[in-house]
Amino acid sequence: MIPKVKPFDCYKSYLGLKNHFTRESYDYHKYCGKSRASLNSFYKRKDRFFFEKLSRQKDDREVVDFFVSNFVTCDDPQTLWIGEIVQNGEKNYTEWKRKIQSLSYLFKEESEQLFGEHKVDEVFNCSSGHPIILKKYLAKEISLETLLIYDKIFFFVKDLDKKLQDPVWETVSSLIKKYHSFVNIDVFKFKKVLKQIVVGDS
Repeated sequence: MIPKVKPFDCYKSYLGLKNHFTRESYDYHKYCGKSRASLNSFYKRKDRFFFEKLSRQKDDREVVDFFVSNFVTCDDPQTLWIGEIVQNGEKNYTEWKRKIQSLSYLFKEESEQLFGEHKVDEVFNCSSGHPIILKKYLAKEISLETLLIYDKIFFFVKDLDKKLQDPVWETVSSLIKKYHSFVNIDVFKFKKVLKQIVVGDS
């Protein structure tokens, strides 16, 4: 069977995305996923068969989405190993695809819950420590995707970066900013949904 994507290209995608989610200065899109990986170094890796296995299962786009879905759902992208991704990552990938495909529904459902309990100003207020929005995310009551959409609407991450000197927030802030370029949405459509929830306008 001819591989859907070459094992070495799969390896390069993995390295590029790992750099993207773990290094502040690296941008996967800006550098087109390039890294210092060489074919020679790839063939010396004892775990290269994981990349060979993935190359038979995914095409170019699927490989990128597969890695992104696993990097954004793990506790620490720095320590996420390819063997762990291949063995356990399909579940993360399937759940991620489901969320992306039903993003409008997910956003509406989570927003109705959040703003049914709190006013907009309260949600992003960090005068007493972690804001409600962060607490809800840490409690898994709000998805990373909804958090990201709120940032596209309210630009709250930049504001909290100035006000919160906190390692927990810094980790979440970095993840949101790194994830931004992989979630393309119609911001106007989500603004309209949110306005209907918060204000009640049709």
